[in-house]
Amino acid sequence: MKISRHSAIFLDRDGVINRKAPEGNYIKKWDEFKFLPEVKQTIKRLNENGLLVIIITNQRGIAKGIMTTGDLEEIHRRMRDELAKEGAVINGIYYCPHSVEDDCSCRKPKSGLFLRAAEEYNIDLGLSWMIGDRSSDIEAGKQAGCKTIFIGNAHRNDYPKGMRPDAIAVSLAKAVERLFAVV
Repeated sequence: MKISRHSAIFLDRDGVINRKAPEGNYIKKWDEFKFLPEVKQTIKRLNENGLLVIIITNQRGIAKGIMTTGDLEEIHRRMRDELAKEGAVINGIYYCPHSVEDDCSCRKPKSGLFLRAAEEYNIDLGLSWMIGDRSSDIEAGKQAGCKTIFIGNAHRNDYPKGMRPDAIAVSLAKAVERLFAVV
């Protein structure tokens, strides 16, 4: 018996789902978390189309000691609760709590969290997409074997060689429109 594999949409969190903290700062508690426009409806649309929605996020604030794992889990619990009110579901959340200096396999631009999610959810990475707002998101998605969409300015040129995104969009909603136009 052949077990079918799933397609997934991997999302970075800060800058894709919620407004980023000012440069050098972190979202440390729920009252700092603000959804970006159309995010809830867009995640619901992904769910309605049978796609798994997985968050892959670096959370160095834990390594720096300015927030705890409990703080992060509370933010994610409340984020999921707010999404559920709109009928939207995040299937999984994977985060790296390490600092850049730790050189772990889970911190983007490495693909360790993608590989873990793929194993746990039986995901076909070649049929999946990573949507992020940093070059490290694009590089991690590419290394995992996913197609990628960059959220941001089409004129940015800071991608590692050979790591250009497959598409560029100004928001998650526009990224998903592009994604559905090509699949």
